[in-house]
Amino acid sequence: MSGWLHDRGDGPTRLFDISQGCARRSPDAPALVAGNITLTYMDLVKAIDKTKTALADLGVRAGDRVMILSENGIGLAILVFSVTALDAWAVVVNARLSEREINEIQGHCRPRRILYTVDASSEAARHAQSAGARQMRIGPFSTVAFGTIQDCEVEPVFPEAERQVAALIYTTGTTGKPKGVMLTHGNLLYIAHMSSRLRGLTADDHVYGVLPISHVYGLSSTFLGTMCAGACLELIPRFDAAHLVDALRWRVTVFQGVPAMFARLLEYVDANHITLETAKLRYLSAGGAPLDVDLKRRVQEKLGKLLNNGYGLTECSPTVTQTRIETPRDDDSVGRPLPGLEIRIVGTDGRDVESGDVGELWVRGPNVMAGYYRDEKATSEVVSDDGWLRTGDLARAGANDHYYIVGRVKDLIIRSGFNVYPVEVEGVLNSHPAITFSAVVGRHVPGNEEIVAFVQMAPGSTVTEKEVRMFAARRLAAYKVPSKVVRLEEFPAGPTGKVLKRKLFEMAAAMADG
Repeated sequence: MSGWLHDRGDGPTRLFDISQGCARRSPDAPALVAGNITLTYMDLVKAIDKTKTALADLGVRAGDRVMILSENGIGLAILVFSVTALDAWAVVVNARLSEREINEIQGHCRPRRILYTVDASSEAARHAQSAGARQMRIGPFSTVAFGTIQDCEVEPVFPEAERQVAALIYTTGTTGKPKGVMLTHGNLLYIAHMSSRLRGLTADDHVYGVLPISHVYGLSSTFLGTMCAGACLELIPRFDAAHLVDALRWRVTVFQGVPAMFARLLEYVDANHITLETAKLRYLSAGGAPLDVDLKRRVQEKLGKLLNNGYGLTECSPTVTQTRIETPRDDDSVGRPLPGLEIRIVGTDGRDVESGDVGELWVRGPNVMAGYYRDEKATSEVVSDDGWLRTGDLARAGANDHYYIVGRVKDLIIRSGFNVYPVEVEGVLNSHPAITFSAVVGRHVPGNEEIVAFVQMAPGSTVTEKEVRMFAARRLAAYKVPSKVVRLEEFPAGPTGKVLKRKLFEMAAAMADG
């Protein structure tokens, strides 16, 4: 990483350097748009400066964790820059998570303060009210609620960008417990720079920013990547196909989304017999979940533009591979590695497989996380002493250094671009007094995966599928709630009594849609 930063010369070494550089070059250029509000780059820098002062007055110190409950909006963007400018860690959390999930993250990261962007998110406002948080005006554009100050230990502060943590992004691990992925300024700046470069961004671009900044794809690639180019980012709190159609007609030049967004866009367009107008659109890309070829081709036909594809994971900030504008693909390749990354495809014996064979994808480079917060054991299990990250994903290398993801080692469901681990959903379902056992699997549907829960009820129980889903919805984020709940009297099991999830996958796949 140090080599990459050294080669950048006078490039940014902290996230807030991005906004300052753009303000020097083009102070009056639009930076952020949300609804009727537009901030120029000079406005943004001034807002960051005022917010830094306000946060320091609230007791935020270098090395603290600051938890931000929000959905996309100008306030969140300002807070991310301001928190990290103080060398504190931004713990960005989607306000749509349940109280239980938020409490788990809070208990693990031990934040100095919790901030709620109440004017941008009704969910954040609800959590703030529940916590008894006070409201204040931070900067000229945002009202933020803040919880009580907490006595917590500060983490070490480093001058080097590749060592100083900027963001702590939580991903639920295979144990069902949240894991905090420590991403440094160097990690995020590398992806921001590469994303800007590979998308060919210029200051004339208008980027549609609906990918959540609480997710690393939205944080590093869409948000910070757009800022790197001095382009304009329109911040959208939640996906709405009708709003996207209107935006595509006259202003959007770049749109990044998860496959489920593209699928919903096509459904809306077809249902309403709309002819899409994309006068300014020049770049499309999908990520965050597998992209099937059929959806890719339908999107390209409807929008008249190439749909680029990529692969990544939170631990890689997130991008590992990306298709290129100059070499369009008509298959499901996730593209070539980003410049400066090393990739291996490794077999179960720990050796590199033959070219074209399937193995686990390993990656090493400036995007690899600093580790899991407060979990050295989990970190050592996935990152080797010489820096190789074991992704847990199965891949093969094709011609011309293009890669294909063929499966997942981890028992992971990707729903609308969000990671869902079955064990967490199963834990919630099993807490229902009428459920004696559950097993959760993913089911592929066009452009997405849905969650299917198989449950075994207590004898005589009359609980309905709707009631089970409502029970889960009160305890899980919406994207983690099962789409289907199937009651089984007996689970398929092997000789040892272990549930055969392979059989459940087959049963889920055979289900009718709807």
